[in-house]
Amino acid sequence: MTIQQLKYIVALDEERHFARAAELCMVSQPGLTTQLKNVEEEIGIKIFDRTKVPLTPTALGIEIIRRAKKILKEVDEIRDFIITEKNVLEGEVKLGVIATLSPYLIPLFIQSMKGAAPKMHFIIKEASTVQLMQDLETGAIDIALMATPTGNSNLREYPVFKEPFVAYLNENHPMAHADFYEMQPSDKPELLLLQNEYCYNAQLLEICDIKGHPKLMQQFSYDISSIETLKNLVRAQLGFAIIPELSILNERDSTYFKPFKEPKPVREISLVVSDTFSRKLLLEKMSEAIWNCLPDSMRQEIKYKKIQWNDSPYFIKALKG
Repeated sequence: MTIQQLKYIVALDEERHFARAAELCMVSQPGLTTQLKNVEEEIGIKIFDRTKVPLTPTALGIEIIRRAKKILKEVDEIRDFIITEKNVLEGEVKLGVIATLSPYLIPLFIQSMKGAAPKMHFIIKEASTVQLMQDLETGAIDIALMATPTGNSNLREYPVFKEPFVAYLNENHPMAHADFYEMQPSDKPELLLLQNEYCYNAQLLEICDIKGHPKLMQQFSYDISSIETLKNLVRAQLGFAIIPELSILNERDSTYFKPFKEPKPVREISLVVSDTFSRKLLLEKMSEAIWNCLPDSMRQEIKYKKIQWNDSPYFIKALKG
């Protein structure tokens, strides 16, 4: 016996007529008749006396109808409960953020989200892309803010914005006084990468059209995990960097960074959840809060080239290693 069959029984009781009950249930009359017959055969009891006009419940049918109405009422209450829970903006949420985004966006997001959902408590974890995907699948975090697409069919992605990359150059770089950056042959061997940030590094290699890991300067190798360290190395004329635009948010007057010409290389930033996550209103509020705290330059339409990371040979090799 199904919930839908119980709805048919209650509709027949209310209408006492097969055609009107079928119309109410948006089903054909033969279909409704067949479903009633199936239920009666399953339980071995006649629910309605078809010899009477109008249709009349049997003595046992009256009790079955009463219980069916109670069950359907409880089903509606469960549905209302689920809708309420999905839309409530209270409680604790574990939010994971990629390390190349967290220091720059999270302080802005926190201020913006305070107004949108003052009763929410966010526990924020900074980690690599690979770790965040694993944490989403195991339930260690509820939501991740990261570059997409992930290529993971068990996750759901809700794009929020596209973040351009910029070149970060020292004062003696050939393009230091240009309006826009163009890749120089001498830059490729000096490209600075982040340790263990395979997905981020893969994006940089694609931008620079480098196949595999670049050949870095021979005397030093860097185990770097911070974009701020990258920038300091560039200032010290120890390399060249490509960094996300939000990381220079407080350096608008600096001469170290140069935008790319259009189409600009960008990374797609999304809210990512497991395929069982149901709090869509929370995602909408978070997406709105993030969008509202972005600088105006990042909310404008630009010609861009979206940089992928999950199809990079460098990334695949790193995962297998």
